[in-house]
Amino acid sequence: MPGGSVISFNSVDSSLSSLKNCQSYINTGMDIATNVALDLVQNYNDVEEINNMESVMLEYAAMNRELNHYMQAVEDTVHQVKRDRPENIPDLKDVVREKFMTLESKNNDSDLRRNEKYIHFMEQLKRMRKEFGFQSDTDANEAIEQIDEDIQVTQSQMNFICPITQVEMQKPVRNKVCGHNYEEEAILKMIQRREHQKKKARCPKIGCSHLDVKKTDLVADEALKRAIDSQNKQSRPKL
Repeated sequence: MPGGSVISFNSVDSSLSSLKNCQSYINTGMDIATNVALDLVQNYNDVEEINNMESVMLEYAAMNRELNHYMQAVEDTVHQVKRDRPENIPDLKDVVREKFMTLESKNNDSDLRRNEKYIHFMEQLKRMRKEFGFQSDTDANEAIEQIDEDIQVTQSQMNFICPITQVEMQKPVRNKVCGHNYEEEAILKMIQRREHQKKKARCPKIGCSHLDVKKTDLVADEALKRAIDSQNKQSRPKL
């Protein structure tokens, strides 16, 4: 910078890398909370305990949002300094703090419920409750309004057969776009094969119109896996 000081952003890059590691810890915590909630449903525990896990997920989502805002504030500040090349370097901490507070001022509760892992948590919880017949008072009211949907789920028994392998799934994943399930290894191989052919992978479920299944569309379906394991356990002959 002519007439000014040269700033090294190496320490900033290192700090951002550490913050991203913190983000991975938050994601791990959310995965653990999801599994704990599913355990509670499977073992027919108190509704309040299950609701407490939802509160934990929202707290994690809030931490994740705050961390994202702070990293964005830092990155925006670095970009601003590199772009403007000011002769007199401002107090970067103050600039970051101001940008961070501006982002935080726009917070609302709906942001937390749009967190991808929170959405996955609620979907898995709902599926688990239906499979194991676990209902809170609120769930009972919802069930009255969604009788047709509940009957459909019960009749299908959540379809444990993979549409690709035609055998019972051991590690099911769910397509976030169309909602269909597949054996993880089978769908990944299918996607990879189509990529080598420079073609799109169509959902293998008969009647599905989704024409471009991507790896990023797939999420582990822990609720379905538990349902399969539970049915197999019940059908296993007693010694």
